[in-house]
Amino acid sequence: MLSILTLIAGLVVLVFAGDYLVRGAVGLAEKLSIDPLIIGLTIVAFGTSAPELFVSLQAAFDGVSGIALGNVVGSNIANVLLVLGAPAMLMSVNCRESGIGTSLAVMIGITLTLMVMMWLGPLGRLDGAILLVMMGAYLAWQIKAARQCGAGNVPDYHDEVADLPQQTWKTTAFIIGGLIGLPIGAWLTVDGASHIARMLGASETAIGLTIVAIGTSLPELVTSVMAAWRKSGAVAIGNVVGSNIFNIGLILGGTSVILPIDVDPRIVSIDMWVMLAVSLLVVALAHWNVPIKKLGGMAMLLIFAAYILSVF
Repeated sequence: MLSILTLIAGLVVLVFAGDYLVRGAVGLAEKLSIDPLIIGLTIVAFGTSAPELFVSLQAAFDGVSGIALGNVVGSNIANVLLVLGAPAMLMSVNCRESGIGTSLAVMIGITLTLMVMMWLGPLGRLDGAILLVMMGAYLAWQIKAARQCGAGNVPDYHDEVADLPQQTWKTTAFIIGGLIGLPIGAWLTVDGASHIARMLGASETAIGLTIVAIGTSLPELVTSVMAAWRKSGAVAIGNVVGSNIFNIGLILGGTSVILPIDVDPRIVSIDMWVMLAVSLLVVALAHWNVPIKKLGGMAMLLIFAAYILSVF
């Protein structure tokens, strides 16, 4: 029971600490008059990935690579089947999004690159460096493409980050609080998840692929469901694509540059193929502009439930 409470507490701290860090960092960036395009594509994107990054780093430092790798692979699966499937039960999810073709290609490319790396063995510093370079190239392309489209096409990050602190002391407090809270939340999450794995006789990889992955995907899930509930538009498919690229490029890339990550044979034989399959599903939905309606959302949720059961 204590392990479950520890895990829940860790995930709650991660969500709030990540939110405060993003709001503080964006508030500071605005005070420094940083280009809104840079804020939206880098600071907000990196900040929203901070909980997953700290969890993976903590897991790697604790020697439980299964949680570090399972967190990313499981999150990419959950981002498609859960984050797109759940809001479709309330409102049709539109899969048409202009200019998403290159992002889809990058998502498939970086996914296949990771699969080859996992097939060859542990993820080392060279692997991490390659993933980070791919991530950097993707960001550079995004910034260049957005600038070529003109100021009117710059994404408004205020839809994603609300209630920015105005006073300097509050901005500083948000940033410091986020930076303190994230490692604490990551430590609680990894510690609780590790104990639950031992208690259930399951592997750390299984816990990383399921409980931890779903937990770190909760902010995206809640945002998409609430948007559908308010009839204000379902989650943009581009957010899912971008999140999956960041998970591999930033989180796994950054973690493996610092510490090598062992690869569980189960991930090579099963889970990475599921990750590829759901990524190709996103490509198909976007390419043929197939909206995800209630029946499709139900199917995605049932497939996700079957996958979770298969992990155990």
